[in-house]
Amino acid sequence: MNFDLQELSGTFSVTDVVAAMVLSFLLSTMIGYVYRYTHRNVSYSQSYVQTLVIVGMIVALIMLVVGSNLARAFSLVGALSVVRFRNAVKETRDVGFIFMAMAVGMAVGARFYTLAAVAAVVICVVVIMMYKFDWFALNVQRQVVKVQVPAGEDYSLDIRDVLIRYTSEFELVSTETIRGGALTEVFYTVRMKKGTEPGDLVIALQERTSGQRVTVLTGYDTTDL
Repeated sequence: MNFDLQELSGTFSVTDVVAAMVLSFLLSTMIGYVYRYTHRNVSYSQSYVQTLVIVGMIVALIMLVVGSNLARAFSLVGALSVVRFRNAVKETRDVGFIFMAMAVGMAVGARFYTLAAVAAVVICVVVIMMYKFDWFALNVQRQVVKVQVPAGEDYSLDIRDVLIRYTSEFELVSTETIRGGALTEVFYTVRMKKGTEPGDLVIALQERTSGQRVTVLTGYDTTDL
């Protein structure tokens, strides 16, 4: 009994279909696990990882359908152009994983099985290495300093003197009036000198600003005296 499926673009067997689906599933699942293992932030989404697997398999199927028929390829492009995705990608690296799943699916669907397997493994190894060795990390920790001073008085020189003493770099971000114009609030971004604590900076600024409120924001931690 002949199980070959005759297509307009050529002939492929049931074995080819099964191999494409199984291999695209295995490679996309590997990509999903690598994504989960290397994910750092709290925005992890199980549905996103499941989508990676589904996308890899669907793209493989599309490539089997298209084959080498250009007319069919353009027809599919037109049909898929009506699809609209409303979900925003939370991280830029998520886009890379989507493209990787699509590329693997395309290679499998085109029956370049060795290319798909080797490329998926190599790229996943690179991703894991970047995660393990923290490649391209820029260890620059900056703080936001918020200082309130009485309106009508110039405390800029006093604040600058303190910032020069306690920080290695600072920049004025904004100045605005609050409480009906009774106070002026200034914001700086700073880099603390090594061995300097935010509390020391707060105390020094309060000494120069008549005990007004000073806040130092470091990431999600706030030193407010």
